[in-house]
Amino acid sequence: MSLSSHIEELKKKHIMLSEQVEVAQRAPGTSTLEIAELKKQKLRLKEEIERLSVSA
Repeated sequence: MSLSSHIEELKKKHIMLSEQVEVAQRAPGTSTLEIAELKKQKLRLKEEIERLSVSA
């Protein structure tokens, strides 16, 4: 897998997590802990994308 395709896959995952966060925030039964974990995963992906983009 090339670096650019890896970055694109990470971007897709980031978008999917964004959607999951939005759905979780609207769902009354979702705990704040679950939402926080999704946001942490999203942030880790964003940082990884930025790190790889700089080195590309």
